[in-house]
Amino acid sequence: MADGKHPHLVEKTEKREELLRGNFLHVVRDHVRLPDGGEATREFVLHPGAVMVVPLLDDGRVVLEKQYRHPVGRVMIEFPAGKIDPGEDHLACAKRELLEETGYSAREWACAGELHPVISYATEFIGIWFARGLTPGERRLDHGEFLDVFTATPQELSEWCRTGEVTDAKTLVAALWLQNVLSGAWKLDWRS
Repeated sequence: MADGKHPHLVEKTEKREELLRGNFLHVVRDHVRLPDGGEATREFVLHPGAVMVVPLLDDGRVVLEKQYRHPVGRVMIEFPAGKIDPGEDHLACAKRELLEETGYSAREWACAGELHPVISYATEFIGIWFARGLTPGERRLDHGEFLDVFTATPQELSEWCRTGEVTDAKTLVAALWLQNVLSGAWKLDWRS
C-alpha cells in the first residue's frame, strides 16, 4: 500500500514468494526496494481482517469471554471477535460473531475505529464495534470452539488490564475506547 504523505519512507515490492498456505495462515515473503535503493525481504502473514465487539448491557456491565489460546498456552479474557468471511460486510460479521459466541443480539451498533494488532508481521486489521440494547439468545459456537461468556463492570475490566490479567491487545485497545466513551471524551455514531 502506497503512502502519498511519506514517500521517502515507502518500500516498493518487487517480487512476492508464497511460503505457506495453510487452513488459517497464508505467509509470504516480499522482496522490496528500500527508500535508499537497497534491497531487503519482508516475511508476513496475509490476513482478511476481523472484527471485535464491545457489548454493553443496560446495567453498565460489558460482555466478555474466556477462551484458551494455544499459541500462548493460556486462557485469555477477551471481547467477542472473529475473522471476516470473504465478501462479508464488517457490521454483518460483528453481528454474526456476537450472536455465535455470546448468544446476544443488539438493537444498536456503532463503529469506533480500527486497529492493527501486529503491524510488524501481519496485514491483519480489527474493526472495533460497540453494541447496545442487547437481547440474550442461544449461542452458536463453531465446531471445536470452546469459550465461557461472562460479564464484568468497566472498572473490573480496567483493573484486569492494569494488573496484567488482560493482555490481549484487542481487548486492551477496546478497554481504552470504552473508558473514553463512558467518560464522554469520545463520541460514537450509533445506528439501528
